[in-house]
This record gives sequence, C-alpha cells and structure tokens, in this order.
Amino acid sequence: MNAAPADQIRLLDVQALDVRLQQLAHKRKSLPEHAEIDSLTKDLTQLRDLLVAAQTEESDCAREQTKAEQDVDQVRQRAARDQQRLDSGAVTSPKDLSNLQHEIVSLAKRQGDLEEVVLEVMERREAAQERVNELTERVASVQAKIDDATGRRDAAFEEIDGEVASVTKEREVVAASVPEDLLKLYDKLRGQQGGVGAAKLYARTCQGCRQELAITELNEIRSAPRDKVVRCENCGRILVRTAESGI
Repeated sequence: MNAAPADQIRLLDVQALDVRLQQLAHKRKSLPEHAEIDSLTKDLTQLRDLLVAAQTEESDCAREQTKAEQDVDQVRQRAARDQQRLDSGAVTSPKDLSNLQHEIVSLAKRQGDLEEVVLEVMERREAAQERVNELTERVASVQAKIDDATGRRDAAFEEIDGEVASVTKEREVVAASVPEDLLKLYDKLRGQQGGVGAAKLYARTCQGCRQELAITELNEIRSAPRDKVVRCENCGRILVRTAESGI
C-alpha cells in the first residue's frame, strides 16, 4: 500500500485523537465517585434494612402495648364493678362476700402484673423508637452523601462528554483527509492492537511496541519509497517515518 508521507503523518494525528478518546473513556469509567457511590449505596442498603427491622419492632411493640393496656382496662373495669357491688351492700351472703373480696384482691394483683407488662412493653417501644430515629438520621445522612457524590460525578461526566464530543468532531475532520484504504487498514490494526494502529518510528524504535528495529528491517525501510506504507515486524502496526526516525 502506498500513501503520501503527509497522509501518513495525518494518520498519527488520528491516532493521537483516538488515544485521547481512549483516555477520556477510561477517565469516565474510573472516576473516584463511582467507588464512593457504590460504597455509600451498600451502606444505605444495610441501613435501610436495619431501619425496616426497627420500624417493624416498634410497630409490633405498639400493638403489644395496645393489647396490654386493653387487658389492664378490662381488669380495672371488672374490679370497679366488684367494688361497686361490695360497697352497695347488695351481697349479703358471707360466702359470696368472701368470694367477692377474694376476687377483688386477685384482680388487683392481676392489674398490677399487667401494668408491669405495659411498662416493660413501653420501654421496649421507646428503645425501638429511638433506634428508628437514629437510623432515619443515618439514612438521610448517607443519602445526602450519595446525592453529593452523584452531583460531582454528573458534573465530571458533563465535562468529559463535552471534551469527547470536541475530540470526536476533530477526529472526523482529520480522518476525512486520510485516504480511505489507509484509514481502513489503520482501524483494523487499531482493533487488533489494543487501540494503537499506527506508530511513529522514532530513533529506530517503534513507538507502538517500544522495540528497536533490527538493522535489516531498518535497511529495508530506509530503502523503501517515501510513499510506501511500512509495517513493524514486531507488532504489525503501521510505522510512520519522520525526520526523527533515525534512518
């Protein structure tokens, strides 16, 4: 394949722009905010799970407290009715009076036991509520950090994407001035060689694979016409000759 030396030089310009696009893609993918957001999101998921558990516990305690308070109220009402019967004098049988008095005493003890249950449940509910409040604050704090990191990431995306658009447009302009067959070969090699399809021959060294060319290869390149497209024997990339090639 033959191509004017100026066209081969422009191929290096295309390569430089492609390298810049690769760098920008890597930069976009490697922003520190990605790891920060991932870590914070994991923390947020764990905190939300803990919050749900705490809210469930508080809800369970609330139902348990309501049930215990209803039990206390029922015992209190029954004891009040018994006391009213006792005070009214309607019960005259000694046996019935004894049974009624015994029941009042039993109900008083039962009421005391139930009230202790209420207090114990209220303490557990209060602890659960404190846990809910604490976790709610922590969830809000972590979410705020995620929002901040997301904002910084999106701002970086906007800057990088703007540069990508500019470089892509420049690449299109420069590539349009390179012969189609030469550009096609370059693109093929670039796909095979990790994004580098053309390299400068600098001081007798291929800047693509960083290998110094053998003397026989250098002699072949030295004797080749200036418009001949030469390739590196080591990596197969297009070698572009310049005044700094050392040949």
